[in-house]
Amino acid sequence: MKLRNTVLAALVALVTFAFAGKGADYKVVANQSKVAWVGTKVTGEHSGTISIADGKLVSDGKNILGGTFTIDMGSIACTDISDAKMNQNLVGHLKSEDFFGTAKYPTSTLVIKNAKATGKGQYLVSGDLTIKGITKPIQFPATIQHAGNQIKANAKVTVDRTKYDIKYGSGSFFDNLGDKAISNDFVLDINLVAKK
Repeated sequence: MKLRNTVLAALVALVTFAFAGKGADYKVVANQSKVAWVGTKVTGEHSGTISIADGKLVSDGKNILGGTFTIDMGSIACTDISDAKMNQNLVGHLKSEDFFGTAKYPTSTLVIKNAKATGKGQYLVSGDLTIKGITKPIQFPATIQHAGNQIKANAKVTVDRTKYDIKYGSGSFFDNLGDKAISNDFVLDINLVAKK
């Protein structure tokens, strides 16, 4: 009887621990969340927006345990070119095979594997980013705040596009580009609101 009680207590503790570690899902509120991008070149830069199609953060109420996000690559837009035709040309080029190939790869994904606290509300986030079917590890700092049933998060994520086979205009792969060279890195400025 004593052994049975001990085994039962161990099972209860194990189940409690397993459920405690799972946390709760906080679903991204798309109309309150925003992702802006900036790409630079020798002669300047371009900026725009892109939409989160779906996403969630997993939290125990204090700490981020994980998360998954799907980015709608077809939603990419440019906000710094006022001329409609030039704007359309740039967006069309970004959607082409030279860059993100959105017809073949309509979504990109970010999977958060770990968020290590580095200070009050400050975290170092580690995960996997998939673009054009290629998955690479990524790490970036983020500010994350819990407030009741809501999480607000902000992060600036620097992405080396050449790791995802996006080499167009890269001085790392092509010579004599001069002022047509485009930086390998682009930056995503992510502002998220997620609710339980």
